[in-house]
Amino acid sequence: MCPHRVHFGCSLAGVVSMNVSTASRGVEMRAQHTTNYAVFLLISDMILTLLSWFTAIRLRYVLPYGHDLSVYTLYAPPILYFWIIIIWPLIFVFTSAYDYRRTLRFVDELQTLLTSHIIAMALFASLLYLFYRDVSRLLFVYFVIVNLLAIYLHRAVLRGVFRWLVGPRQQDVENVLIIGAGKVGRQLATQLQQEKWTGLTVIGFLDNDATKQHRSFSGVPVLGRAADVLSVVRGYHVDEVIFALPLRAHRALENMVLSLQSFPVRVHVVPDYFDLTFFRATVENYGGIPLIGLRDPAIDGFNRLVKRVFDLVVGGATLIVVFPLMLLIALLVKVTSPGPVIFQQQRVGENGRIFTMYKFRSMVANAETLQEQFTGVTKAGAILHKKRDDPRITTVGRFLRHTSLDELPQLFNVLKGNMSLVGPRPELPSLVEKYEAWQHKRFAVPPGITGWWQINGRSDHPMQLHTEDDLYYIQHYSPLLDAQILWRTIGVVLKGKGAY
Repeated sequence: MCPHRVHFGCSLAGVVSMNVSTASRGVEMRAQHTTNYAVFLLISDMILTLLSWFTAIRLRYVLPYGHDLSVYTLYAPPILYFWIIIIWPLIFVFTSAYDYRRTLRFVDELQTLLTSHIIAMALFASLLYLFYRDVSRLLFVYFVIVNLLAIYLHRAVLRGVFRWLVGPRQQDVENVLIIGAGKVGRQLATQLQQEKWTGLTVIGFLDNDATKQHRSFSGVPVLGRAADVLSVVRGYHVDEVIFALPLRAHRALENMVLSLQSFPVRVHVVPDYFDLTFFRATVENYGGIPLIGLRDPAIDGFNRLVKRVFDLVVGGATLIVVFPLMLLIALLVKVTSPGPVIFQQQRVGENGRIFTMYKFRSMVANAETLQEQFTGVTKAGAILHKKRDDPRITTVGRFLRHTSLDELPQLFNVLKGNMSLVGPRPELPSLVEKYEAWQHKRFAVPPGITGWWQINGRSDHPMQLHTEDDLYYIQHYSPLLDAQILWRTIGVVLKGKGAY
């Protein structure tokens, strides 16, 4: 009898593990396979990195750039091969580049590899600067490019080989049965079908809903009711059973799991949190008790570190450059309109925390008390809290808004850490009170001075479209997207589109 694995996601009570002694051999084989593959990647990456350094040296001799090597001697001591063998494996392991759970999708693997590559290269560059300053900078650039291309191509080829092998070698395919054809079950089936190269094939659903019998969802048929699980497991040679039942089916699920004890299975309970979580969930072990985080930051780990360092470096440098301009703007605001120079307002930040946002005052001093009189509503009932012809805006303020110069003081918010250069629009608490439940997901990351909303309509958008732009940004976040948004913001600001 082949080793089956059963996973089910239905109970908020916690995460429970039930180990069946006869399952140990199958589980160990699977773990060994994963470990062997990770070791293979580690060794192959080391070889590729060494070959990349060797290739970079050859390219430095061949390509017609830099100093003429017929006159100068290329300095590339052999000891650097040793340092490469030390640095790259340590960094790639430290950044989880060989964790299959983080690299299941190709885009995730590419991002993880890029992160690992940047850290390793930075460490290698520091080593060269401190102890081997005579190494050619052009040689280092060649090495960076060749190594990154080699590792990316290596992973792409491996995935292509796996996809090719899955087709003809049907004995390597694992059949998956999903019990529950509801929202979670169908979502899971779709995800598994998108990752067929892993060798997992969804053979069908089991569901007690009479209206779902003899139907197919996303090309996956409903094979019967949940009570048929044993006969289906035997008849279809099922390797994995995934329970995706609602909370109300807890008792029935318990009975089915007990009935599967005669099979060599390993059972896990994963809470059904899909409708509760924002964008991602984490599991932490607290004294043996699993804790599920439903509102953890959508951007964390190394990506969050990169984003924060980028904010500090770019935000700090920008503040130094524009500070004389800010002094001039402050003087203009002060002499043309009574009231404070800096407008301070409470806004909602990451995870719903309230913070004070700074801007140059662009309206009359008592503008907030008149807010309700100038809040617009579209024909569809959507709120427009800014109007192009708002009479509260001062003459200088209109120019500041059109050029977005009124937002320069927010650089101090960035340095303080309650805002980022790029992120969702920082919203007013009074508007957040009118949000629908789904709109609160925009608070999963820090708000930004600019964002996806800034380059897609700015103030012309009603409130709910701001939220849709923010959710798009959160779901597709990457440091590269931040750079793209900052670049496109320059053009939007220069055109003054949607700024009022």
